[in-house]
Amino acid sequence: MHSANMLLKKILRSSVLPFAAQHGMKKDLFPLSRTLSLSLCLKQDNSCSPSEKLDLDAWKKVMKSGLQEVSETVSERKELSTLAAAREILEMWRLAGRSVPENISEEQLKTFMECPSKSAKKKYLKYLYLKELYKKSDKRKVDEKRERRLEKLEQASKTDDTRRNSFVCLWANCMDRAYSWRVAQSMIFGQPLVFDMSYEKDMSIREVANTVRQIVLSEGCNRRSVDPFHIHFCNFKDDSLYHKEFIKHYREAWGKLLITVTDQCYTEVFPKDKLIYLTADSPKVMKTFDHDKIYIVGSMVDRSIKTGVSLARAKRLGLETAALPLEKYLLWNTGAKNLTLDQMMHILLTLKDTGDWKAALEFVPKRKYCGFVSKPVHELKKTLNLINTLKLGKRQEEVRKQFAKNYSKKLTQK
Repeated sequence: MHSANMLLKKILRSSVLPFAAQHGMKKDLFPLSRTLSLSLCLKQDNSCSPSEKLDLDAWKKVMKSGLQEVSETVSERKELSTLAAAREILEMWRLAGRSVPENISEEQLKTFMECPSKSAKKKYLKYLYLKELYKKSDKRKVDEKRERRLEKLEQASKTDDTRRNSFVCLWANCMDRAYSWRVAQSMIFGQPLVFDMSYEKDMSIREVANTVRQIVLSEGCNRRSVDPFHIHFCNFKDDSLYHKEFIKHYREAWGKLLITVTDQCYTEVFPKDKLIYLTADSPKVMKTFDHDKIYIVGSMVDRSIKTGVSLARAKRLGLETAALPLEKYLLWNTGAKNLTLDQMMHILLTLKDTGDWKAALEFVPKRKYCGFVSKPVHELKKTLNLINTLKLGKRQEEVRKQFAKNYSKKLTQK
């Protein structure tokens, strides 16, 4: 009995149920299964007792489960056919010149088919197309960079590259040790230079990354100088954006840097009368470099140019401020007088070594000024007035006389 039931289940699931699902004979399948089961039972075992009855409810469950499996297979086939048709349509659109990606996954194809309107489908396809283009361009750039690097390596292997020369490597190691020795001496005897690291809230993540990049360049420039500064990072907090970006740049060398890092304010570390805050917004202009003072530079890169932030901080702390004499020595173009941190480091190091403003201001970008001032400002004004009088001639004097007459008439009328 049990083996006959199992055989009937296999026959129904393998052949009868798919045939019935394809030809719409699902309703007539239940009485057929009952008669088959009864006939098989009677033919196989005639000695069965009348007390044994066939469980029709169990057969119904079996038949329903078989029909569900058939419907699921049919729905899967329909879905696959629709996906294949959609893929063919997209391929035709791509060959026709529309903005359609070359490679599209099944999930993306399903989301494309679930879009409510044609415009939404077009927008989604355009998004996928642009995304694929960006990926291709990035991959192309990486490949070109790799090819250039391989070409350089081949050229270096063909020619006698200086890096492979043992003498040059020894010289580089010796110079590195000499630089480190200078910076170590500056930490004991050198003039301090403070970087104010309290501007994290005033900047975006990208601006903080640019600031750290400029500070890294400043530290390298200071390390290679003849008389380096003793660099202090004040108001520096652990697990801040500054700290994370520094670890990205230096990695394991962050703990080996010859600088002083503290979370204290510079007013707590140094006396206030020796501190000078360098800011472009200061009304006081710096005349000479003072070796006894401690200069403070704000660690901030502001693309929107928020004027007065560093000046307000210095005034709040009661510190002396100063600005570089850019207008005194340079014919400045229109624009803000803000410089990058590495440019400030170059200028301060040159002033410390030579005291020459012209040599120091050579590090200002050339696009920001026309040239250097060769004469004082009052003499330049006199020459400009002389040029104007020569151009206009007597006409300028006549205009002045006429203006004086008209002004005197207005006064007499009043």
